[in-house]
Amino acid sequence: MSDPTRTARRTVLAAGAVALTGGALAACGSSSEKPASEAGTGSTPQAAGSSPAGSSAGGAALVKSSAVPVGGGTVLKEEKLVVTQPTAGSFRCFTAVCPHQGCLVNKVENGSIDCPCHGSKFEITDGAVTKGPATRGLAEKKIVVSPGGEISLA
Repeated sequence: MSDPTRTARRTVLAAGAVALTGGALAACGSSSEKPASEAGTGSTPQAAGSSPAGSSAGGAALVKSSAVPVGGGTVLKEEKLVVTQPTAGSFRCFTAVCPHQGCLVNKVENGSIDCPCHGSKFEITDGAVTKGPATRGLAEKKIVVSPGGEISLA
């Protein structure tokens, strides 16, 4: 015959272990959910910080206008952006992430922003597709050019 005290003790220990494990998992779940819910509220840190894509915050200098050739552009790999100057003094900015499969464009030449992965090409004036396989153009980003020639996100 088994000892009733011993069985009760095992039951209590097993229940306690389950409760602790469940509590630890709940604690992990709630801490990971908190930042996601805060991020979704449009809180000041997200609005003032970097975008999820890694783009620079509004107001932070991206590049000097002198580093962007007329009729060409400059790929900013870290920021995942490309800044172009289709005509003298006219600057445009687009995401450097190709909409086809997410590769980063790697060069701007002959009026075209080029993706090395599958050969998609985009217009430097508006980011429109000029050669597939991409079916959508590059998303445009608003920029400002300071009197000192620094280009930053608006």
